[in-house]
Amino acid sequence: MQIYRVGGAVRDKLLGLPVKDQDWVVVGATPELMKELGFVPIGRDFPVFLHPHSKEEYALARTERKTGHGYAGFTFYTASTVTLTEDLLRRDLTINAMAEDESGQIIDPFGGQNDLKNRLLRHVSPAFREDPLRILRVARFAARLAVLGFRIADQTLALMRTMVADGEASHLVAERVWQETVQALLEPSPATYFQTLIRCQALAVVLPELSAVLDEQTLERLQRAARTNAPAVVRFGCLFTGITDSAAIQRLQARLRLPGEYSDLALLVSELGDRISATLQRPDGQTLMSIFDSADALRRPQRFALVLDVLALRCETVRREKQQIMGLLDGCLAIKANSIIARGITGKALGEALRQERIRFLINGLQPEN
Repeated sequence: MQIYRVGGAVRDKLLGLPVKDQDWVVVGATPELMKELGFVPIGRDFPVFLHPHSKEEYALARTERKTGHGYAGFTFYTASTVTLTEDLLRRDLTINAMAEDESGQIIDPFGGQNDLKNRLLRHVSPAFREDPLRILRVARFAARLAVLGFRIADQTLALMRTMVADGEASHLVAERVWQETVQALLEPSPATYFQTLIRCQALAVVLPELSAVLDEQTLERLQRAARTNAPAVVRFGCLFTGITDSAAIQRLQARLRLPGEYSDLALLVSELGDRISATLQRPDGQTLMSIFDSADALRRPQRFALVLDVLALRCETVRREKQQIMGLLDGCLAIKANSIIARGITGKALGEALRQERIRFLINGLQPEN
């Protein structure tokens, strides 16, 4: 029985990057032996175990065979006779197909270290084409490593195009598309993810709602959001600053089953973005209150702040006025119904009186200082 550190941990160590997650492969063992040693089985499709103390994942060396469409169309074979090289052969990129033994020696049967040196994302074998999820994974790795000068090998990009042309990308399930996309949004160069999907013709298949509207300006806003360390939801919202077709966003939400905070923000940016930007050029109390109402800002001020964060990446006026507008919103929220009730106003008139009080506050707050 031999244990090797594999994949991303080896890659990041060689690149001098922080190692966040560690994965291990066990060669020459059986599930029964792993359980005898105290490892806890967690794998549903193939034998993966949690270390009894570190809780890190240890997988038995395995091979795989394509049996159907999509990333799930595989059968796996694990046995004590499966070698480390056979296990590494099934991986996506050469830089992810290296291992480290207990003495620190690097096992690199497919030239991963040379590709690290040459800043190249290159597939391990022709079996790459059997898993369409690898199209998205390569795009995500490109988004992560572009800042270090990595590029996709020409033959790998050509293979990705062939996979799309052969219809493999159409078998990707919505959940995996979203998982890879939201992770890519948080990479240092998220625009590279979408640019890669465009280059291999996959964007029109996996994210058709975006394929017709993503332009260089939109991707530059996305990069700006990444440079300011904006959260994923704001980076996602940047993709919709140029979209006025809310129906497309609703289709995207239904197809990918987007989390509500993402779809809500995208819709508000799309539907109210131009109106908010125009209003802040010459704001007045009535119009600003109408904006607050349309965005449900009085009930969800934090979401409205995210809308302004997105729009500030497109519009200098929003960026300049954002702090004041949020201060005015806070002031409106501080005006409570109790103060109106104390004046003897109740029933249906209460809501309108509260609204007018808040509008007066906005008018006063927007008066230029003498």
